[in-house]
Amino acid sequence: MKLLLLVLMLGVLCFNAHAQVPVQRVTEIGIVEKLGETIPLDLKFINEKNDTVSLGSMINKPTILSFVYFDCPGLCSPLLDGIADVISKMDMSLGKDFDIITISFNTKDTPEKARIKKLNFVQKIKEKDRASWTYLTGELGNIQKITEAAGFRYKPTGLDFAHPSTIIMLSPKGKITRYLYGITYLPFDVKMAVVEAQKGQARPTSSKIFDYCFAYDPQSRGYTLQFTRLLGAFTLIIGLFFVAYLLISSRKKSSKEIKE
Repeated sequence: MKLLLLVLMLGVLCFNAHAQVPVQRVTEIGIVEKLGETIPLDLKFINEKNDTVSLGSMINKPTILSFVYFDCPGLCSPLLDGIADVISKMDMSLGKDFDIITISFNTKDTPEKARIKKLNFVQKIKEKDRASWTYLTGELGNIQKITEAAGFRYKPTGLDFAHPSTIIMLSPKGKITRYLYGITYLPFDVKMAVVEAQKGQARPTSSKIFDYCFAYDPQSRGYTLQFTRLLGAFTLIIGLFFVAYLLISSRKKSSKEIKE
């Protein structure tokens, strides 16, 4: 009997331990997704031409947002190269269909550094489109506000920074609509992210079909073909053809009987 009571007590203690609400860990380095939230458009930065600009004055179409620092020995250069590479392969036009904004989160970076850095990574892009990729630097307060609003968490480590690698898609009103992770991107994934950011705007029929047939998979962090949707649409089409066939056959039969 005592042994039974002991087992029951241990079971209750284990249940209580598992039933407790888990402690939420604070993400120091990484991405905290803030889909649907709008970034502060009144924040001001300095572009590679040494002009002071606000984010609101720059964002009027779908915009790819990325965060780097210019002396980064690791992820930043491959990230920027990955952006340039995917843009050069897309069937959308930079400057017409979307823009790009890259913000340095290192306060020591200057507009001159931004200009040099930009020249290194726009060579793959048509010269007429290069003005639509803007590099920004700024003061600590504004950097902290925009990185926090975007869910981009980084941490100084000596002279460098530990940070994630991602691009963030913004709507024309500055709303966060998608995160794409890594340093290389598929043209189709980026195109679909641009299409998503265009909600409420006119867009080609082909894009609407893509939007119906493909959906974003948060586990693979890419777009996957929606077989259920396609099967449903295919079944509906077959059903409509079958009903139409029955109606036509019925009319032909009735017409034949009348003649006889």
